[in-house]
Amino acid sequence: MAHELTVQELEKFSAEFNKKPENKVVARAAQRSGVLEASYNDRVQGQLTRVFSTELDTNNVTNQKHSGRCWLFATLNVLRHAFGKKYKAKDFTFSQAYNFFWDKIERANMFYNRILDSADMPLDSRQVKADLDFAGSDGGQFQMAAALVEKYGVVPSYAMPETFNTNDTTGFATALGDKLKKDALVLRHLKQYGKDDEIKKVREKFLSEVYQMTAIAVGEPPKTFDLEYRDDDKKYHLEKNLTPLEFLHKYMGDVDFDDYVVLTNAPDHDYNKLYGLPAEDNIEGSLRIKLLNVPMEYLSSAAIAQLKDGEAVWFGNDVLRQMDRKTGYLDTNLYKLDDLFGVDLKMSKADRLKTGVGQVSHAMTLVGVDEDNGEVRQWKVENSWGDKSGVKGFVMNNEWFKDYVYEVVVHKKYLTENQKKLAEGPITDLPAWDSLA
Repeated sequence: MAHELTVQELEKFSAEFNKKPENKVVARAAQRSGVLEASYNDRVQGQLTRVFSTELDTNNVTNQKHSGRCWLFATLNVLRHAFGKKYKAKDFTFSQAYNFFWDKIERANMFYNRILDSADMPLDSRQVKADLDFAGSDGGQFQMAAALVEKYGVVPSYAMPETFNTNDTTGFATALGDKLKKDALVLRHLKQYGKDDEIKKVREKFLSEVYQMTAIAVGEPPKTFDLEYRDDDKKYHLEKNLTPLEFLHKYMGDVDFDDYVVLTNAPDHDYNKLYGLPAEDNIEGSLRIKLLNVPMEYLSSAAIAQLKDGEAVWFGNDVLRQMDRKTGYLDTNLYKLDDLFGVDLKMSKADRLKTGVGQVSHAMTLVGVDEDNGEVRQWKVENSWGDKSGVKGFVMNNEWFKDYVYEVVVHKKYLTENQKKLAEGPITDLPAWDSLA
């Protein structure tokens, strides 16, 4: 039922606000320093100790800067920790720019596939609009990064360094998105008029232009490189003329992405089901994005087991909630906004997902956990925001893990037998506008 605000109502609201003297005090603090600073709970710092009962040997911190490549950074951070442990080289890092380059080409190809598949749908249909909105995007999922590594391998960070346009993808993303959307109109027209013979030629031209744009913005990837590093014992290592795939298979050949499962906790969906996100798959014929939805305790137990075996854990989360970038604190009680405003802002995890309040906005890496008699106290988090955020990473309390972590990537050996079977399929595909997308 529609309601029109009246002057009398507004005067009543004002009177109710002003009859509470404390509102004026709180308002002055909030207006001067901002609602987050005014509601900051400094008691959190006494509870997040940065001491962990299980902790991986880590050192330097990567920095995605002004880009949406957290999903790629987190995946390559897991790989570099595996490399560092195996070869005693904890400072070794992989090039994110290398895999980012190939993602732009592969993702453009998938975009054209989707545009052609939906050519008979109206341009303003939900599906076509979702595809167009994704054009030029930086965001991604674990399997997207894994698919890139499987197909193109990896290179050390020095073999393909960051550029201005990888550190700040804004300009390139806008230009590439504009091009893809313009191309979509051409491909839709050809498909609608049955000109299938022209589509192949036009599509190849478009992909060549995407390659050209990416090579200009990012630089062409190396076909070969020399592997050169000193390990933690200062011993020098050199192997010349490796291809990226040779490097992957020779040095990281024991990593099989097919052995890893993304466990998700989305209580607005049915548990014990395997969901797919076909709208975000980035390489045709490669790894699909699959999420096995289970109760939260399974994400926690599997992540702890993997950490205790000395392996980092990729995890998807909503880092924009209850986070302080400077200290690196992630705590559900960090900002007492309910107390500041005098209203109840609490929502269940399911309701946050249903309404869009909750989302997977970021990916990071778990590198430690602190337990007390089986109870988790806090987690050590490696972020990709450089060494000026937190103390070489973040520290997260277990309540934040339960509330704002939505995905962990773990080896299937940490799953129950039933979960292993579920992870093999069948898959229930979700639309691009689903809360898990």
